[in-house]
Amino acid sequence: MIDLVRTDSDNQDFVELVSLLDADLHVRDGDDHSFFAQFNKIIGIRHVVVAYHDRFPVGCGAIKAYTQETAEVKRMFVLPEYRGQGIAGRILQELENWAAELEYKDLILETGKAQPEAIRLYTKSDFKVIPNFGQYENIESSVCMKKAVSLGKVAK
Repeated sequence: MIDLVRTDSDNQDFVELVSLLDADLHVRDGDDHSFFAQFNKIIGIRHVVVAYHDRFPVGCGAIKAYTQETAEVKRMFVLPEYRGQGIAGRILQELENWAAELEYKDLILETGKAQPEAIRLYTKSDFKVIPNFGQYENIESSVCMKKAVSLGKVAK
């Protein structure tokens, strides 16, 4: 059974999962890792979801304000041995619901071409590829995506 817990970036389970995520991304991103790492600090993130299997932390994700109307999905990760079970989709859905409750109109995110499973997850969750935004604007290895949300339910 998977339980989803809303928390913040002070949650030690989230901190440990992000450490594993960063190690994975370091391998995938290679020499580009330090560029991306500067945008992935977790201090002060107020909207974090941690997934637990029998009280053991197995996955996480977060949202943070990008603009007044847009939140950015950050730090999505599921332990390798728990992948393929729909956990990431459930975390993402919970983040979308939370964003809608907070009255954000859109969610945006950045992932990398070296993370095809992440791209599949977001595409399956109705995110659409958009032009790269902000610091990712001229980064060829980045893929940016967006999805509209509405208060009370996620827009389809």
